[in-house]
Amino acid sequence: MSAIAGIYNLNGEPVSIEQSSGMMKAFEKFPADDIQTWHKENIFLGCHAQWITPESIGEQLPFYDYQRQLAITADAIIDNREELFERLQIDREDRKKITDSQLILLAYHKWGEESPKFLVGDFAFMIWDEKERKMFGARDFSGARTLYYFRDNQRFGFSTTIQPLFSLPGVKKELNEMWLAEFLANPGMFDSVDPFSSVYKGIAQIPPSHSLLIKENSILLHRYCTLPEESRKLQLKSDEEYEEAFKEVFQEAVNNRLRTFHEVGAHLSGGLDSGSVVSFAAKPLLRQKKQLHTFSYVPVDDFVDWTHKSRIANEKPLIESTIKHVGNISANFHSFSDRNPYLEIDYWLENLEMPYKFFENTFWLRGIYEEAQNKGIGVLLNGQRGNWTISWGPILDYYALLLKKVKWLQLNRELNLYSKNLGGVRKQRILSAVNKKVMPLLYKMQQSKESPFPIFINKEFSKRTRVFEKLAEYDVDITALKIPSAYAVRKKQFNHLYYWNTTGTYGAKLSLNSGVVERDPTNDLRVIRYCLAVPEEQYVKNGLDRALIRRSTKEHLPEDIRLNLKIRGVQGADGVHRMRDKWDQFICEADHLKQDPIVEEYLDNTIIEKCISLIKKNGPKPELAFEFEFKVLMRSMIFYRFIKTMN
Repeated sequence: MSAIAGIYNLNGEPVSIEQSSGMMKAFEKFPADDIQTWHKENIFLGCHAQWITPESIGEQLPFYDYQRQLAITADAIIDNREELFERLQIDREDRKKITDSQLILLAYHKWGEESPKFLVGDFAFMIWDEKERKMFGARDFSGARTLYYFRDNQRFGFSTTIQPLFSLPGVKKELNEMWLAEFLANPGMFDSVDPFSSVYKGIAQIPPSHSLLIKENSILLHRYCTLPEESRKLQLKSDEEYEEAFKEVFQEAVNNRLRTFHEVGAHLSGGLDSGSVVSFAAKPLLRQKKQLHTFSYVPVDDFVDWTHKSRIANEKPLIESTIKHVGNISANFHSFSDRNPYLEIDYWLENLEMPYKFFENTFWLRGIYEEAQNKGIGVLLNGQRGNWTISWGPILDYYALLLKKVKWLQLNRELNLYSKNLGGVRKQRILSAVNKKVMPLLYKMQQSKESPFPIFINKEFSKRTRVFEKLAEYDVDITALKIPSAYAVRKKQFNHLYYWNTTGTYGAKLSLNSGVVERDPTNDLRVIRYCLAVPEEQYVKNGLDRALIRRSTKEHLPEDIRLNLKIRGVQGADGVHRMRDKWDQFICEADHLKQDPIVEEYLDNTIIEKCISLIKKNGPKPELAFEFEFKVLMRSMIFYRFIKTMN
């Protein structure tokens, strides 16, 4: 993978060496296997390359195709190479030599602006079409790689990270107030509902699933990928056929992501998603005479698990069960005892170039990247998208559908089996939970007793930006109290592009720091399309939720993992516990930020004060880790530190 940059002077003037070198200089903090640039008249392309795949070793990038008069710079790993070789009719003896960037160029030559539709993988690229005098680029469907740009009447500049764009003359570092308002006003884990914007005014980004075209000084963004509606269902003959078809498409997705001349690693928790990825990866690696290195976060030794009995903070016993069953694994367990979410803030702000919300997991995410780098890992597998793809199967929501459709016999059979699988839980208790899904309005009184997420954005700031009106247009619940159906949430996950930006942003930028790239087979476009096409009854069957993956991993995972319905892992539960030694410093900074005029126009000090009072009263109680008030203070502090860097 790579950090890429470029300039297109729309007025026809040559690109100066000062401007091109200024952009590339901003990448110098990242490790590189090679650094190359390409200039021609009013065009500059650059690439700060990190070699991951065998084909990328010694790759010429940017690359200019003299025959076709096309130039490309790319940050890409293409996974459907064999399919593209066939479609493009490339001779077999040439296939091993062709790099992913050249493959993208050949796809563009054949299909033009439709070419991104044919690509499967993680990518961001820009192509200069000399014949047509146009610039064309795209970002992969889920935004696994970032691509920012600036455009005025004189020029167009693009970059993997934001900082190089500020080296261009006239590009000012000004905050985007609407982005900041959306970040503060929505309680969810996403940043902004506008996937086209960034935290900086004038700096835009190509959203996931979009291409960009610049021709005759006009710029056009086009969504090239829309995932199919769930109503288009497969009709196979048996459960076994669905399982075999799943295993085939998932194995291919995993195999494609093992393509590296480095070592291969994987995140591993005690659950189904990462466990499935690891189990499908270990055997192919054995045939390559490689071992799979797994990396697992565990709490610090003196942490006492305070979570509900249905949750487990230390998943080590479950992880060890997977490792023992799968084999060909070199296991690594890390607690990163000297780290905590508070100490990580400055590192993440510098690397993300924006405020963030996922502070609970920052210390171990960064730690695992660094440990993977130390072990020579090139590809780090994960199962991040699994809840919406391979392990889909919301049992209560599905039973609610059966109840609505008056399928009494099927529902009764399922309830009996589910009760049995849970160890004899009363059927009436399960049915009560199902009724809440069917008739949520009847339980509104009960829900109203719960505390909403504190609205800590400054009231005048929210009125000036009309942020709540905008969030309402996107059906964002600012209270975090509504409980939508799992089907509605899943639909949003695949249709609203702002959900994808967070994971893509931190994955792309952490990879540049370490030279380790995260790859997610559960997020493979072919896997997603298959999973969306599978009928719902395959996902909940015989009293089992997530039934398709449970059946499909019968030989891959141990039974205590495959059929675990009672316990789920929870990560980051020891976050506050880790902060004990820094608690006074944390409280002191919280007191300071509420008095600082720098953030007064953005935050509601009345709410901040209430949160501080509650936190002071409780002290560094481990249970605060997932409380709203602690979340508000941590998010406010992250926001505060970011704003301070601007002043």
